[in-house]
Amino acid sequence: MTAGGTPARRSVFVAEIAVLLVAIAVDAVLATRAERPQGVLTPLLTMVVPYSGEAAAVLAVLRRRFPRRIELLGGAVITLSLLGTAAAGLVDRVPAQPPVTEVLAALLVAAAGCRRLPPARAAVLAIAACVTVVLAPIVRYGLELPAALFPVAAALAWGAAVALGLILRDADARHRRELERIRTEDRLQLARDLHDLVAHHVTGIVVRTRAAQALAGNPAAPPQDPLDFYDQIEQAAAEALTATRGLVGVLRSDDPLPSPSLVLGDVVRAAVGDQASVRMTDDVDDLLLPAQVSVALHRVLLEALTNTRRHAQATDVRVTARSDGDELVLEIDNDGVPAGTPPEGGHGIIGMTERMDALGGELTAGPHGKDGWRVTARLPLDFDALPRGI
Repeated sequence: MTAGGTPARRSVFVAEIAVLLVAIAVDAVLATRAERPQGVLTPLLTMVVPYSGEAAAVLAVLRRRFPRRIELLGGAVITLSLLGTAAAGLVDRVPAQPPVTEVLAALLVAAAGCRRLPPARAAVLAIAACVTVVLAPIVRYGLELPAALFPVAAALAWGAAVALGLILRDADARHRRELERIRTEDRLQLARDLHDLVAHHVTGIVVRTRAAQALAGNPAAPPQDPLDFYDQIEQAAAEALTATRGLVGVLRSDDPLPSPSLVLGDVVRAAVGDQASVRMTDDVDDLLLPAQVSVALHRVLLEALTNTRRHAQATDVRVTARSDGDELVLEIDNDGVPAGTPPEGGHGIIGMTERMDALGGELTAGPHGKDGWRVTARLPLDFDALPRGI
C-alpha cells in the first residue's frame, strides 16, 4: 500500500485504488436491490458477508506493501470469497452481497502471483483464483440469463489477469538479465582497474627501493636515514593493499545491482563513503533514478575517486549534486594536482564520457582553480526520454 516509485507506478497504484472503489460502489448498489437473505445463517450474512468485499480489496492492495506475502494475501482473499460463496449456498434465497469486489481482488492477487511466485505455487494460486471467480457468481446468482454472463466475463478477466502476470514476469526476467550483464561489464572494468592500480603502486615501491639502493651504494651521496625510505615503502605498500582489497571485495561481491529505482542521495553516499565530503541540494537528494542511470553515476563516482587517489595528493575532495535547469549536475572536485598532470583523455575519463553519452548527457574533466581538478557529469532530468537500447 504505497504510492512510492516512479510516476508511472504511482499512476498504476492510483488507478487500482479507483477501480476497487468503483467495484465497492457497484456492490453496494446491487446489494440494495437484492432480496434479504433468509435462513439460519441470516445474522451471519447480514453482519459479516457484506464486508467481505472491502476486506478482500484491502488485502489485494496490501500485496504492494508486502510483496513477499503475496501467497498468504492471495490465499486470504480467495478464502474470504469462498466462505461467502459457501454461506450463500446454505440460505433459501440469493444473498445480498454481490461478488464484484471479491472477483476483482482475486484477479489482482492472481496476476501478482503469476508475476512473482515460483511456477508451481503461481499455478496453484491462479487455479484457485479461477475457481473462486467463476464459482462465486454461479452459486450466488445461478445460471439463468442474464446472470449467466457474469461467470463468463469473470473467466475472461481471469485469463487476461494471468496473461498480464506472465508478461510482467517475462519483463522482470529480461530486466534481471540486463542488470546482470551490466554488472558483468562493471566487474570486467574493475578487473582492468585492479591491474592498473597494482601496477601503479608496485612501480612506486620498486622505484623507492632502487633509489634507496642507489643512495646506499653512492659514497658521494649525503647520508640518508634508512628509516625514511622504509616508511615510504611501507606507506606505498599499505595504500596498495587497501585499494586492492576494496576492488577485490567489489569483484567478489554477489550483491545485486541497485534496484530499478534508487534515490540519488543513497547512490552518491554509497559510492563516496568516507573518501570525500558530500553536498546535495534538497531538490535532488530524494530524486528517484532508473537503474541504468544509478549504475552509470555510481561508476563515474568510483572512477573519479580512484583517479583522485592515483594521480593527486588531495587533502580536500568534494562531491556536489544539484539541478541546473532541466539537467542533473554531479561534480567531483579535488586539490593536490601536481604540475604536468596528463590532459583530458585518459582511459578512465574516456569510459566515464562514454557512459554519460549513452544516457544523453555529457562529461568534462580538467584543471579547476589553482591546483584543483574537477569532473562534471551532466544528465537530463527527463529520464523518460532516455535513449533506447541501454
